[in-house]
Amino acid sequence: MITLKNAEQIAKMREAGHLLNEVLMEVCKAVEPGVTTKHLDHIAERLIRQAGARPSFLGYEGYPASLCTSVDDVVVHGIPDDKPLKEGSIVGLDIGLILNGWQSDMARTVCVGNVDEETRRLVEVTKQSFFEGLRVCKPGYRLGDIGSTIQRYAEGQGFSVVRALCGHGIGREMHEDPEVPNYGVPGHGVRLRPGMTIAIEPMINAGDYEVSIDGWHVATEDGSKSAHYENTVLITAGEPEILSMRGMRDAE
Repeated sequence: MITLKNAEQIAKMREAGHLLNEVLMEVCKAVEPGVTTKHLDHIAERLIRQAGARPSFLGYEGYPASLCTSVDDVVVHGIPDDKPLKEGSIVGLDIGLILNGWQSDMARTVCVGNVDEETRRLVEVTKQSFFEGLRVCKPGYRLGDIGSTIQRYAEGQGFSVVRALCGHGIGREMHEDPEVPNYGVPGHGVRLRPGMTIAIEPMINAGDYEVSIDGWHVATEDGSKSAHYENTVLITAGEPEILSMRGMRDAE
C-alpha cells in the first residue's frame, strides 16, 4: 500500500534527508587512492550517530555495515572491507539513516583519483539519468514515465540500465510501496500523487545490463563498471522536491 505523507511527516523526512546529505558528502570527501571502504563505513556510522540518528542499513536483513561500498563492477550492496581503493576505480556509496522515526536514502558514485574518460562519462550519465527522470515526477505522470525516461537517456548515451533491481517508496520504512524501476513503458504503472515519497536510483552499466547476484554481492555479468545515483524524492502538486538535497545542490 502506498502511504501519502502529510506536511508534518514531510518536514521530518526533509530533516532526515538534509542530514544524510551532509553525512554522505563528508564520506565522499574521504575517497582517495589507498583508503579502505571499511574506513569510509566508520566515518559514515560515526557521523550518523553523532547527529542523533541511526544507520538504516546496519543490521537490515543481516547487512553488516552502515554504508554500501560498490567498487567498479559491483552494482550495489558491496560490503566494506580492508582492501585499499585503487587509482582509476569508482566506488558507489549508498547510505541511509533514521531520524525521529523517518528514513532517508541516497547514493553517489565517486571517482578514485584520476579515471579514464569513459568511466567519468558513465558516472556523469548515471547522475544525469536521475535528473532526466525527475522531470516527469509530477502528478498525472506514472511510474513507467520515470523508468522509460531514465532508460531512454542512459541507453541513448551507449550504456545499459540494470533491470534486476529498482527504486522504492520510503517513509517510516526504508522499503515501502511502490517499486520504482529504472526502465519501463510510458503511461504505465502507478499514477504519481502529491505526498508520495520515493527513492529513485538509476543503476547504469558500461556494458550489458545483466547482473550476477551472490548473497549481498550484485555485480555486472560481463565485468564492466557500474555506477549508481540515488535521492529521496517528494511528489508535490507542482515541481518535485529532492528531500535528500538542499534544493538541487549537495552539501559542501
